[in-house]
Amino acid sequence: MPPWIEYFAVAVCAISGVLAAEGKRMDLFGVLVLALVTAVGGGTIRDLCLGARPVFWIEQPHHVWTALIAAVATFILVRFVHPPHRTLAVADAFGLALFGIAGTEKALMFGTPAIVAILLGIVTGVAGGILRDVLRGEVPLVFKPDVNLYATTVFAGALVFVLLRVWLPASESHRYIGMVVILLLRLAAMRWKLRLPAFRSRISTP
Repeated sequence: MPPWIEYFAVAVCAISGVLAAEGKRMDLFGVLVLALVTAVGGGTIRDLCLGARPVFWIEQPHHVWTALIAAVATFILVRFVHPPHRTLAVADAFGLALFGIAGTEKALMFGTPAIVAILLGIVTGVAGGILRDVLRGEVPLVFKPDVNLYATTVFAGALVFVLLRVWLPASESHRYIGMVVILLLRLAAMRWKLRLPAFRSRISTP
């Protein structure tokens, strides 16, 4: 995995963490905590599951600096320019795409079975956002009943990535195809309100 992908993913997720703080009246420290958790939370859980020691941001602290710089820059910028309504969702979609495939690829490098690698890709993509939403007192986006396709997009992109690796000669293009699948599916879901069926029991709750 080229280093720039993880750095870009960290920066994008840190930005989404800052944007998620809007309306919560957090100070700069609180915003930085939210940004860091969003940026490195999923990758940390992935590395702990894989037994990778030390976890990626401890081994390469430049990830922390990338997240902090992106967060501070965003914190300052939004005081002068209000971002468009969907900026958070779009930034989150890029984070899903980049971290979802990065997590899947790293899991495969550790020799995990394909289904485990896909699941760890999903964890890498969505866990940071879950921690972000919990810290800001919100129901995590991935668990909201009315959310458009979210973790499902990571599953689809990671599955495509794994199948391309199995069926075709090795190529770096496979990871980019997987990322594009995730990003396009998520953006399409946001545009056309695509979602999975919600659970409904035949017994109605009073």
